[in-house]
Amino acid sequence: MALIRSLLHLLFMGITVVPWALVVLLCSLFMSSTRIYWLCAGWLRLAVAGARWLLGIRTRVTGWDNLPTGQTSAAVLLLKHQSTFETFLMPTLMPHPLAYVFKKELLQVPFFGWAMSRMDMIHIDRSKRNEAFAKVVQQGRRLMGQGVWVIMFPEGTRIARGQKGVYKSGGTRLAIETGAPVIPVAVSSAKCWPRKALIKRPGVVDVSIGPAISSVGRKPDELMAEVEAWIEAEMRRLDPEAYPPDAAVPDQAGNRRGDR
Repeated sequence: MALIRSLLHLLFMGITVVPWALVVLLCSLFMSSTRIYWLCAGWLRLAVAGARWLLGIRTRVTGWDNLPTGQTSAAVLLLKHQSTFETFLMPTLMPHPLAYVFKKELLQVPFFGWAMSRMDMIHIDRSKRNEAFAKVVQQGRRLMGQGVWVIMFPEGTRIARGQKGVYKSGGTRLAIETGAPVIPVAVSSAKCWPRKALIKRPGVVDVSIGPAISSVGRKPDELMAEVEAWIEAEMRRLDPEAYPPDAAVPDQAGNRRGDR
């Protein structure tokens, strides 16, 4: 049954993304980038709703009060990345438009990538690291000045349930360069939607929004160590079954509690 439900949801997304993307391409000729963003977010809401109806995946969000207030308040959101689900989910939750930082190759994905190309986001060439980061800072500063929040996955790729990747400091470097606060976010999506998995399972995906961390006067690695410590500790709270009881957890200085 889980396989059938998963295939139905995949088919549902494939059927709906084509006409939606065509509408986006047409509307982009006369709509603002902000309106195009919310039009694209409409399809993401449809995909998330389809996951609820067909797959039985529900979401539970805590920490709303930790989000910045104000129409033009800046923020850099740094998320745990376990599956595609959170990339679909976050724009449906956040009160501000989001600008993902992603590799430019995604723009070549038929229909989905074509629609993404019409949004004002930050696509980079990973083979040109210095130029890529300069572009992230330049565009990130411009977008956050317009009230758009930048969202990044510090581990860089989807990480299996119960595992931890290497946290890279690009997101905290951006926050320091622009003076924006960092918002750490823990997401337990792999309980229901494992990375690179065809079969999804019903259940609750928890999204925990952490306290805003000021980037003023901080060093990138030090700030990222604090982000990592909060996210990884929160992941153990949200999904304790995925982590051995004696697993080491990095503290805010980047050391690992439990290591000997």
